[in-house]
Amino acid sequence: MYRPGSVWTWAFLLVTFIQAAIVLAFEGYVFGIFEESLTDASRNPNNQGAYTKTIPTFLTLYIFGLLYQLVLVWDALRMKNTIQIIGLCAYDIGLLIYAGVQINELQAASDSLTSLSNPDLWQDITPFLTAIPCVLALGLILMTLVAWKLYDEFAWTIYKHISADLKMKRRYLTFQVYIALLKFDFFFFLGFTIQFVVVVVDPTDPEFGLTVAAIPVTIAVLVMAAYWTRRENKAGMSFTIFIYFAALAYFVFKMVRMYYGAKQDPYVPVRKTLTTFAVITIILIVVTIANAIMCTMNFNKGLKRHIAHRKVESEDEKAHMTEMPNLSHGPVPSRMTID
Repeated sequence: MYRPGSVWTWAFLLVTFIQAAIVLAFEGYVFGIFEESLTDASRNPNNQGAYTKTIPTFLTLYIFGLLYQLVLVWDALRMKNTIQIIGLCAYDIGLLIYAGVQINELQAASDSLTSLSNPDLWQDITPFLTAIPCVLALGLILMTLVAWKLYDEFAWTIYKHISADLKMKRRYLTFQVYIALLKFDFFFFLGFTIQFVVVVVDPTDPEFGLTVAAIPVTIAVLVMAAYWTRRENKAGMSFTIFIYFAALAYFVFKMVRMYYGAKQDPYVPVRKTLTTFAVITIILIVVTIANAIMCTMNFNKGLKRHIAHRKVESEDEKAHMTEMPNLSHGPVPSRMTID
């Protein structure tokens, strides 16, 4: 089990943990108050009852996002992955934006829902909803400062294990960026799909079954994308890039459908949150496609042996498993895994 071994790794872990603990407590309170305020009349579909599905889905997904962030923080520190640390700061910006959208969504829900058991619902939850972006903003500032220190600290590990060849360093950097992107893609792909399935699609609609089936397929594609990159499988990467372009077309189509056409009405209660997820996901897909192409172009140029082989001399060395080995004396037989 990994334990931080320096002041700055402990600092990054504690900042993100305390931030998550505070925000989770506030989110849990808001979730509980909202659910207690609902009555049978307020759940009536003819009485803006869609909000009774959108808000719990929204809050649950946000809570999952905070917990997933902690997993990524532990993973990044364990692997001493500077790229992922920087990505987590960007991820925190996404949570901050989502917290702002959350305020508008809950206000719209409290204004639209009638027959609530607690008519003062909005007044009760406003202080907590306002505090969440403040906590996230402070956490983001602290995370950025600590990340800067970690960049210097992890530079020594990179120096020890990466080749002196500048071209090889760039290839490995591209690989690291791509692997980190896949981890963030997972959350935003999953988040959009879950909201779409729970709120928008009618369970009797064939699109419902297709969308549900797309969830395990998406996870499988992301896992295989990492596998094919490590193995330098051009056929697999070509298939993956094709899937990325198909996903990009799908999200652009959904964005247009949310605002134009005869089928835009079901999207109205969740339009803001879906738009937020769709925009972030589209940006991630574009960046992921670019990195996937760059990784494919780097195949058969010597990177594979650096990734696949490394001597692990001690338990402490296992913390550096994502870093590139020094093969100045030739490759060694031990295998290395990259999360």
